Amino acid sequence: MPLDEDVVAAIYRDHGTALRRFVLSCMPDAHLADDVVQETILRVWQHAPQITGSLRSYLFRTARNVIIDNYRKAQRRPIEAAEHDLADPAEAAERVDELLNRVLMEEALLRLSTEHREVLVALHYERFTVNEAALRLNIPSGTVKSRAFYAVRALRTILDEMGVQR
Repeated sequence: MPLDEDVVAAIYRDHGTALRRFVLSCMPDAHLADDVVQETILRVWQHAPQITGSLRSYLFRTARNVIIDNYRKAQRRPIEAAEHDLADPAEAAERVDELLNRVLMEEALLRLSTEHREVLVALHYERFTVNEAALRLNIPSGTVKSRAFYAVRALRTILDEMGVQR
């Protein structure tokens, strides 16, 4: 399949910065991170007609797979004298999964209304009680409960649209 430079350029333009930030959070080497981003975008471009759901979610999942594939390849080759001990492959995969989940949740939260996001952040991230959240947000406790209920429903819908599996 010939490379459609416009499509690849559009993917880089729309998602490259967020994708690179995610990959850099998984691996400290900027050059390797750039290679992972490039490989990820090329893989996604090759499979673009079959993608359903959020392109960004698919990009992050693909980057995760590329990172893990690269890690496994590195584990199979002999250790060079200058290399440091690498973590267990299962731990590395778990760390990448945690980072991916965090990135996808942040993207999903940004799609919520400000009111719903504020309530969810107060209750679930800042660990406020309903009454504490009501005081902080300057709204009645009943409103906090109602917004929390509808925010969770909206968040589930957004995550489903993004193709995030629960």
